[in-house]
Amino acid sequence: MKSNRLTKESKFNRVDILARSTQGELLLIEVQNDTEQDYFHRMLYGSSTLITEYLNRGEAYEKIKKVYSIHIVYFPLGRGDDYVYEGRVQFRGRHLDDKLELSQTQQELFKKKEIHEIFPEYYLLKVNNFDDVTKDSLDEWIYFLKNSEIKEEFSAQGLTEAKERLRQEHLSEEESAVYKQYLQDRQYENSIISTTKAAAELEGKKKEKRDIARAMKQSGSKFEFIAQITGLSLREVEELP
Repeated sequence: MKSNRLTKESKFNRVDILARSTQGELLLIEVQNDTEQDYFHRMLYGSSTLITEYLNRGEAYEKIKKVYSIHIVYFPLGRGDDYVYEGRVQFRGRHLDDKLELSQTQQELFKKKEIHEIFPEYYLLKVNNFDDVTKDSLDEWIYFLKNSEIKEEFSAQGLTEAKERLRQEHLSEEESAVYKQYLQDRQYENSIISTTKAAAELEGKKKEKRDIARAMKQSGSKFEFIAQITGLSLREVEELP
């Protein structure tokens, strides 16, 4: 396991955790706060690196470890409104649109039923898209990840242990200070994100009003009427090209 320390100098932290399941599968868990436009590429790089690092030289390809790449992000990644996305490899015929399957021999040899069980699987949690309405155990975890809070009625596996870790009386003085700083940084970051989003929405509305005013102006409408319809000031209307 590796993770960067939550320090005052590192407000927008990233945490990386590498774990191994009882079946020997590799679980790469990343928590990313700061915006990265090429984050999808990094997801691919991370899983690819794990595959090569855990295959010994000269070892048969069938010994490649199954990788689950789990990413918890606190920034707007890509375009999509859901808060949980799954990515699996699937091969479909270009002409017949049929799904490529493992042969019976391959299923017996590799102890797998589907091709996607061989390739890395990606799970992406866009935490800020979550509406705080918990419908299952995964939602309870996402609520915790978003709000740093565990409700009394939550029963998801592992949350009890996480709740105990959150109790500040169980933390050392140094750990308590780091945790408080972390919560402050999260609050500050969320404020920045909300402010930026609000500013962008406001600017979009202003642009729409200016476009309407410009079209009305070109059609010969009176400036006073344009200002009344769009909500722009008379001076703003006059200055439009």
